[in-house]
Amino acid sequence: MPDQSFLDWPFFAPHHRAWAAEVASFAAQHAAALSDEHDADGSVIALARAMGEAGLLRVPCPADGPLDVRALCLARDILAQHSGLADFAFAMQGLGTGPVSLFGTPAQRARLLPGARAGTSLAAFALSEPEAGSDVAALATTATPDGNGWRLDGRKSWISNGGIAGHYIVFARTGEAPGARGLSAFIVDADAPGLIIEQRIDVTAPHPLATLRFDALRVTRDDLIGAPGDGFRVAMATLDVFRATVGAAALGFARRAFDMSVARASTRLLFGGPLFDQQMTQAAIADSAVDVEASALLVYRAAWLKDSGQARVTREASMAKLHATEAAQRCADRNVQIHGGLGVTRGHKAEELYREVRALRVYEGASEIQRVVIARAERDRRG
Repeated sequence: MPDQSFLDWPFFAPHHRAWAAEVASFAAQHAAALSDEHDADGSVIALARAMGEAGLLRVPCPADGPLDVRALCLARDILAQHSGLADFAFAMQGLGTGPVSLFGTPAQRARLLPGARAGTSLAAFALSEPEAGSDVAALATTATPDGNGWRLDGRKSWISNGGIAGHYIVFARTGEAPGARGLSAFIVDADAPGLIIEQRIDVTAPHPLATLRFDALRVTRDDLIGAPGDGFRVAMATLDVFRATVGAAALGFARRAFDMSVARASTRLLFGGPLFDQQMTQAAIADSAVDVEASALLVYRAAWLKDSGQARVTREASMAKLHATEAAQRCADRNVQIHGGLGVTRGHKAEELYREVRALRVYEGASEIQRVVIARAERDRRG
């Protein structure tokens, strides 16, 4: 059984422990059963609906009140231990509605959140572009004033849930000021005229991803989130909440890899005894244990700080995301090594974890960008 002792840490309230048990029960019954990487679209649709029916999506898509970051992290930690697609389905319902949860009007919340909460309408967050990912200030998609609204033109790429989402939160240049200060955020329905799914993207660990094109797509003032020019603030505040949850997903993958490593080393016989007796195996297991514990501390510290009312946790969330994703890659690699030939056999869980973890070091701010963010934060703290 996976270690649950971390739930006794002072980061958590009693309702978090109850929530963790609820998610764990769902995951044990449904996460792997509804996941098929040969049908990523169908899996994510089925998983979102099952989560909606189970009531789990009330946390990433709350009817009222703030987002509970510790609860989001617990869910991703637990779901990732069972299925990368289950983690993805849960996380995207939050990220794809986060700007509306944080900044939307009552009418916008009523428009998007019920379907997302029920799991009947999938959500998407369309920020990245073919030539602008980490550098948000370089976004080229434009929103040109047109009557009582705007005309969207441009392309977005690497968009999770692209092609199956019911709506997209799209960030475009409205030009109120240079660079990042001239961006705005809009709600775009999937059936809006001018929205074209240009390409579906096949990646190492299959997930629904696409490149979108906007061809003279019309949006109105009712579709604008916040005020014109607020797009960068909306995007960064949303990522401030969800970046730590990426670390939580990585933590879940690392926990599964670590548990598998201990189990395999304890049962695999080598040179007349269990593989665990080899000193280098013990070193690998000890290193993974430290990686898991350090990741958990960083992830849940960042989540606790955000829930405690700290306005910005950019530094702490970046630390959590950086360490947890890099550590998960190390844990997954050690797990492959301990499993030997099985670890690189297509369809084995060790091989699947190795592929799943890799993308986390890239999306929502690559590790190199997290290091820049952390270094600048440390400089600024010292004046």
